[in-house]
Amino acid sequence: MDFAFTEEQQELRAAARAFLADHSSSEAVRRAMASELGFDAELWKRIGAELGWTSVHVPEPYGGTGLGYVELVALLELMGGALLCSPFFSTVCLAANALLEAASEAQKRELLPGIAEGRTLAALAVAEAHGSSEAAAIEATARRAGTEFVLAGRKRFVLDGHCAELLVVAARRPGSAGEDGVSLFAVPAAAPGVERRLLPTLDQTRRLAEIELRDVRLPASALLGAEGCGAAPLARALDLAAVALAAEQVGGAQRCLDMAVDHAKQRVQFGRPIGSFQAIKHRCADMMVAVESARSAAYYAGCVAAEAGEPLAPVASLAKAWCSEAYFRCAADALQIHGGVGFTWEYDVHLHLKRARGGESLLGSPGWHRERVAREIGL
Repeated sequence: MDFAFTEEQQELRAAARAFLADHSSSEAVRRAMASELGFDAELWKRIGAELGWTSVHVPEPYGGTGLGYVELVALLELMGGALLCSPFFSTVCLAANALLEAASEAQKRELLPGIAEGRTLAALAVAEAHGSSEAAAIEATARRAGTEFVLAGRKRFVLDGHCAELLVVAARRPGSAGEDGVSLFAVPAAAPGVERRLLPTLDQTRRLAEIELRDVRLPASALLGAEGCGAAPLARALDLAAVALAAEQVGGAQRCLDMAVDHAKQRVQFGRPIGSFQAIKHRCADMMVAVESARSAAYYAGCVAAEAGEPLAPVASLAKAWCSEAYFRCAADALQIHGGVGFTWEYDVHLHLKRARGGESLLGSPGWHRERVAREIGL
């Protein structure tokens, strides 16, 4: 498979690289992560309205540009390297994918244009106290009450759930078990009974929230697709999000390698740059191998997601497991090469280390994904 980007994709990446260099510098990231929202609202408007990144993989009938998942992967790799603080992943890679997979045509035409234009912030609420995103682990309930649904339960680890205007919530029919009876609902965050609070996190560049559903009453039109048939579209949406996260982690791993090499060239010990020492050379070489193999895994997964010919689940899990571990390994090695200053506030290495550690557990740990790959291929 040819992983070379087309001329148009290269132009998209060049424009994105220049924009991120200007607007997601180290200083900009630190300002954004310390703000109340966790991102720059004006920058988010530009990303949607001016650059159109929020519309990249949304089909044209729903207000998007319809470019595809390869273009999305290409953008996310650069965002990961720049540690972009924005609700892009939660809105575009999680919520929008859930809508694309589960919603009816009418619902897509109603809900997706706002996301594509950057007007609507959205989040996907699946995991609960146990942290699992599998449909079988969902405990929140959605019971019928006449022509309405009543949602009850508590969702945790909801990415950007504190500021989302639209919540895509997974809940199950009372008395159901496993993947049976699971449905997805489009829930306005301002609906009566929805309570939100921020959760303390290691990674300040990414906000997580707890969403409590206190008998939230929704019209029948809030149900996405058919009742009780949400497990399959939810699983595919999470696989697509795992591919997106893998691409982001590749960008972060590459940035860690670049920072390590730059520091090794500049830091002098015993009268010469530490990059001339064999131990440092070997560590940097191992980092490069990790980055390149992770990039191959993420690009391949992006191609599979775009073409929809090969089963996505094992490929998405393979990419997520490998890229998560590669990112954390590169961040940890970059810190070792920097020495004691690597974890000081003035350097960005610790920000990547925290992002990498948080990303390992987001959407499933590497161990969980490896076990899933084994099941998928019949081991």
